[in-house]
Amino acid sequence: MAEFEGLVAAVTGGASGIGLATAQLLAERGAKVACLDLKADAVPAPLTGVACDVTDDASVRAAIDTVVERLGRLDILVNNAGIGAQGTVADHDDDEWHRVFDVNVVGIARVSRAALPQLRKSPSPAIVNTCSVAATAGIPQRALYSASKGAVRALTFAMAADHIVDGIRVNCVNPGTADTPWVGRLLDKADDPVAERKALEARQPMGRLVSAQEVAQAIAYLASPAAGASSGVELFVDGGMQNLRLRPRT
Repeated sequence: MAEFEGLVAAVTGGASGIGLATAQLLAERGAKVACLDLKADAVPAPLTGVACDVTDDASVRAAIDTVVERLGRLDILVNNAGIGAQGTVADHDDDEWHRVFDVNVVGIARVSRAALPQLRKSPSPAIVNTCSVAATAGIPQRALYSASKGAVRALTFAMAADHIVDGIRVNCVNPGTADTPWVGRLLDKADDPVAERKALEARQPMGRLVSAQEVAQAIAYLASPAAGASSGVELFVDGGMQNLRLRPRT
């Protein structure tokens, strides 16, 4: 498959997890791909690693300029960089609330803002934001994270409305708990990592964690020119967590 032949994609948080899986899939399907990440030197070939801190406007603008200089253009932006937070609404101070929103929400705004002039030049421009099932389903001990992803969801729809006149499609994917390095680090901190993993798996009706590759497939679909009629769409990749209400297994 080469539906991305001739197109250039930038993926934030592209050095690991969902971001890396997405970048590799887009490259396999013909795109030239830049991974914008704090750990740009960890990005494997043939992907292009570009240093980027999504909380710093100058860093973001320099990264987008570098993508265009190295790869010649920009057609697809995947806003995937994000951080997590565990706890209730009372468990984080103001600084932590600002830090998480600065990465997860304002970071998307910074990168999108910097990319828009280039995307407007593309014949097939698309933005895909990594949201979460936490934006639409109440999940215990995820107050701050859920609030930030709820903002990402709302921002996605607003951006889709604003930029459809430019021909730029804006959509998001809503993963469930994914088997990524970040989740792995959370499990390592648990008193009983094996039991905690089983609990996370049981929370999703399919009985397992979502893979990074499965989320990447959804992102690639929304980014593809073949999805040219899709804008303002949220695509759940959550093992049925959002919409299925199963009877307990016996």
